[in-house]
Amino acid sequence: MPTTSRARSGLTSAEVARRLADEGPNVLPEGKRSPPLALLLREMVHFFALMLWAATGLALLAGMPQLALAIVVVVVLNGAFAFVQEYRADKAGRRLRELIPADVKVVRDGRRVVVNAADLVVGDTVLLEAGDRISADLELAEAHALAVNESMLTGESVPVRPREGATVFAGTFVVEGEAVGVTTATGARTRLAAVAALTRSATRPPSPLARQLAKVVKAVAAIALGVGVVFFALSLLLGMEPSAGFLFALGVTVALVPEGLLPTVTLSLARAAQQMAAQKALVRHLEAVETLGSATFICTDKTGTLTRNEMTVVEVWTPGGVLDLAEPESAAEIMHSAVLSSTGRLVRMNGRWTPVGDPMEVALHALALRAGSREDGTVTKRFPFDPGRRRSSVIADGVLHVKGAPDSVLPLCAAVPGAEQALEALSRDGLRVLAVARRTAPADSTVAKAERDLTLLGLVGLEDPPRDDVAEAIGKCRLAGIKLAMITGDHPGTARAIAKEVGLLGPEELVVTGATLPEEDDALGELLDRDGVVIARVTPEDKLRIARALRRRGHVVAMTGDGVNDGPALREADIGVAMGASGTDVAREAADLVLLDDHFATIVTAVELGRTTYANIRRFLTYHLTDNVAELTPFVVWALSGGTIPLALTVLQVLALDIGTDLLPALALGAEPPNPRTMHGPARTGSLVDRHLIRRVFGVLGPAEAVVEMTGFVAVLMLGGWTLGAEPSPVLLAAASGTAFAAVVLGQLANAFACRSETRWAGRLHWTGNPLLIWAVTIEVAILLVFVGFPPLASLLGGSFPPPAGWALAALAMPAVVAADALHKAVRSRTGST
Repeated sequence: MPTTSRARSGLTSAEVARRLADEGPNVLPEGKRSPPLALLLREMVHFFALMLWAATGLALLAGMPQLALAIVVVVVLNGAFAFVQEYRADKAGRRLRELIPADVKVVRDGRRVVVNAADLVVGDTVLLEAGDRISADLELAEAHALAVNESMLTGESVPVRPREGATVFAGTFVVEGEAVGVTTATGARTRLAAVAALTRSATRPPSPLARQLAKVVKAVAAIALGVGVVFFALSLLLGMEPSAGFLFALGVTVALVPEGLLPTVTLSLARAAQQMAAQKALVRHLEAVETLGSATFICTDKTGTLTRNEMTVVEVWTPGGVLDLAEPESAAEIMHSAVLSSTGRLVRMNGRWTPVGDPMEVALHALALRAGSREDGTVTKRFPFDPGRRRSSVIADGVLHVKGAPDSVLPLCAAVPGAEQALEALSRDGLRVLAVARRTAPADSTVAKAERDLTLLGLVGLEDPPRDDVAEAIGKCRLAGIKLAMITGDHPGTARAIAKEVGLLGPEELVVTGATLPEEDDALGELLDRDGVVIARVTPEDKLRIARALRRRGHVVAMTGDGVNDGPALREADIGVAMGASGTDVAREAADLVLLDDHFATIVTAVELGRTTYANIRRFLTYHLTDNVAELTPFVVWALSGGTIPLALTVLQVLALDIGTDLLPALALGAEPPNPRTMHGPARTGSLVDRHLIRRVFGVLGPAEAVVEMTGFVAVLMLGGWTLGAEPSPVLLAAASGTAFAAVVLGQLANAFACRSETRWAGRLHWTGNPLLIWAVTIEVAILLVFVGFPPLASLLGGSFPPPAGWALAALAMPAVVAADALHKAVRSRTGST
C-alpha cells in the first residue's frame, strides 16, 4: 500500500515478542473434546451394538456362553475398529486444516511483512484489502471504500461499510476496498471466540455417500433380521426346542449384520484425503473425496491454475511507440502511475527480495525498481479495484493514477491512434494487458468525477507462461470424458491464445465474453455444454450462473475460484475448488477442495483419487456381500432339506469369518491404488449397490463359493460313511465343517483378487499392484490354519482340521471363484451388458 498521510510504522519485533509471550498466540480456544475412552464407549452403544448386547444377555440366560463371548468379541472389535478410524480421521483432518494458509499483512519495524495470523498481537498494524479474512478484532485507522461481510457473526448477508474509528471483527471478510487497522483483541478475547463457544456443538449433516451407505447397511440388517425370523419359524417346524431355535436364529442374524462396513468406508475416505493432501489437494470435507470422482465438467481459471502465475513485464507500448526494456529507465513514467495504483510489492526481507501481494502488481513493481521510478506520493484518496469497474486508482498530490483492464480504461481516455491495434497484438501473443492512465483531480473527487477525461500513458503486456504439465492433464480429462471450460476475466484474445497453447480450446474454437452470455439459464447451458469453450471477461455473477446452468443439464460441476466474490459460485458448484497459494480467504472458506499449489493438474489428480475411492468402496462391498452369500447358504440348505443335511457352518464359525478372516482383505481393497484405466471413460455415478453388483455377488461369486463349500462338506461326510438323513458322528461332522470353513476362506482369498477389477479377470492384474492385499491374504491364511489347526479354538468354533481330501476340495474354491468371475467378465465384455 503506498505511503499515506496516516501511515504507521507498526510495532517493533522486540515488542511483538514480548506481547506474544504475555498474550499467547492469536488462536481460538478449542472446544472441549471428548476423551478417547468416551468416544470408544459411544461406538459400543449405537443401534446395532445395542441389539447385539441384548443378544449377548439372551445367550447367557440360555446357557450358551460361547455364543455370548463371540457376540461380545464382534461388538468390541467392530466398535474399536470404528473408533480407531474415526479418531485417525479426526486427527488427520486437524493436521490438514493446519495446511490452509492463514497469513496476514502487517507493518512492523516500519516495513510491510507477511506473518502467520497466530502471531498477531494487540497493537499490530494490519493492512486489509478485498478478499482478506480479518484475523483479529481491529480498530480502523484508515478505510478506503471498505465493505465487510459480517454474516459469520450476524447472519446478515449485506456487507457493512465501517469508517475510520470503527471496529471490525475477527472471522469477518473484506469484500471491497482497503483499510489499515490496529489490533485491539486476539484469540479468546475476540468477539468471534464468544460466538464460537456457542457453535462448537454443531455437527455437519451426513453426506449423500454416508446416507447411501447407511441405507445399504440398514437394508442388509433388515434382511438379516428377516432371515432370523424365518429360521426361528423353521426350527420350530423341524421340532427344535423354542429356546434352542431362538438362539439358533439369533446367531444367524448376528452373523449377517455388516457391522464392519461403515468403518471400512471411513478408512477408505480418510486414506484418499491424506493421499490428496500429499498431492497438494486439501479436502476440507471428507465426503468431497467421492464427489470429486464424479465430476463431468471442470470450469477452470487461467491465471495461476493453467499458468505459472509468475508474471513478468515483457512489453510496454506507449503512444510514442514500443519501449526498449533493455533500457528500463524509459518506462519510469508509466511505472510510476502503475505502482502508485497497486498494492503488490517486492520487499527486501532477510537479505532476499520477497513478493508480497498480487503477482501481477509485483511484476509491475519489479520493473519500476529497475526503471528507478519514484514511489513517493501522498495518497489522499483510493478507489480500490472491484469486479464491476475492473480498474483501481488513487489520487496522490492532486493527480489521479489509474490502472486496469484496457476495455475499462481506454473508453475513459481521449482517443489515441494505434491503441486498439496494439491491444489486439499484445492479446494475440497471449499476454495479459493492463492500461495505465492519469489526469489531474481534486483530492475530494468522487470516483465518478475522477475517472474520466483520462490521458493514456500506455499498455503493459505481462507474460505468464503455461505450466509444464497442463497439456497432459487436459488430455487426461478428455480421456476421462470430462468437459473443460476456461473462465477468466482476461481479454478474449489473451484467453484464446493461452487456451490454444495448452490444448484446452475445443475444435469449434468458441470464445465468448461475459457480456454476450444468454440471460436465460437454459440457453446458457445449451451454449456452454461443449468441450473446450472459453469464456472471457466474466464477473463473479457470471460464474454463479454458469455453475447453475451446467448443473441443471445434469453435470457434476467442479468450479475453481480465488476471488472474494467467487464464494457463491464455489458453493453452487458440486465441487468448489479454491486456490491455496493465491486465493482469498473467502474463496477457501467456501470451497470443498483447496489447491495448495494452485495447479490445474492437481485437480485432475484429485478427480482420479476420487474415482479410485468410489471404485474401492464397490470393491469391498462386493467382497463383504459375497461372503454373506457363502455364510447363509448352509442354513438355507439345512432348511430346504428339512434338516436331513447337517449345518455346514456353525454360528461361531460365521462370526469367525466376519471378524477373523475377512477384515484385513476388505481393508486392503479399500486401499487399492488407481489403475491406468481409472481415467478412461466417463465417471460412474448412481447407486453403490447397482444391478451389476447384485448380479455379480448373488449370481456369480457367491454361488461359486457356496457350491464348493457345500460340495466339500457333503463329500467329506460321504467319504466318512454318512448317508442322507443320518446323524454323522461328532468327529466326522467337525472335519466336514472344517472343510466348509476352509473353502469359504480360500474362496474369499480368491475373491479379494477378483474384486480388484470389475472388468478384468484376476490373472491380468499385477499381483504386486496392491502390496497391502498380499499381506492381508497371507495373514488370512495364517488365521485359517489357527482356526482349524489349534484344537481348543477349532473345537470352540465347531470344526476341526480337514482331512487331505477336504483340503483338496476346499482349495478348489480358489480356481472356481476366479474362473466364474473371469467367465462373467468375458460374457459382459462380449455382450456389452451392464
